[in-house]
Amino acid sequence: MSGMSGSRIAGLVRRALTMFGSSGGSSGGSSGGSSGGSSGTPQGTGRRRGTPRREPAPRSGGRPRTDQAPAASADSELAGARIEYSPSLDGDADPGEVVWTWVPYEDDPSQGKDRPVMIFGRRGNRLVGVALTSKRHDNEPQIAVGTGSWDREGRPSYAKLERILDVDPTQVRREGAVLPRARFDEVVAALRGLHGLVERPR
Repeated sequence: MSGMSGSRIAGLVRRALTMFGSSGGSSGGSSGGSSGGSSGTPQGTGRRRGTPRREPAPRSGGRPRTDQAPAASADSELAGARIEYSPSLDGDADPGEVVWTWVPYEDDPSQGKDRPVMIFGRRGNRLVGVALTSKRHDNEPQIAVGTGSWDREGRPSYAKLERILDVDPTQVRREGAVLPRARFDEVVAALRGLHGLVERPR
């Protein structure tokens, strides 16, 4: 009786050990495999997303040309300008002439295009003028200057009074024409009315 009891007990112990071992292995495999698999991928993805992106180095020589050399013209003001009428078609730009030079865009001064500019004075070693346009805009101060050889299509031009430009005489593309004195005086009078010019033309 005791022997059978001992044998039965031993069998029960072996069965219990076997069941414990199989359940422990399966739980360990499932927890280890599933947790390792589920946590491994997001962590790897997190590390890849969290890695700072290396920005490319800026290219040399890519800056606008106007940043590397003085601009042919730049926005300025009327104060300090010396008004004069002294045109002379001698190859040099002079007050009283319409010349062609590079003018920056108002909304992006790093870019621009060649435009006719009426020169009406000087400021030190620079010329002072206003750009001409063939487009009439009623919502901005303009004055008609008529037609001239500065426009190959013979279109009427208008002086843009609100924007004063300082012009580098060494970067003027070409002389366009001499503006008649009467037209010149009309533009200067309009500038005086808009900007409060204190010096009369001479």
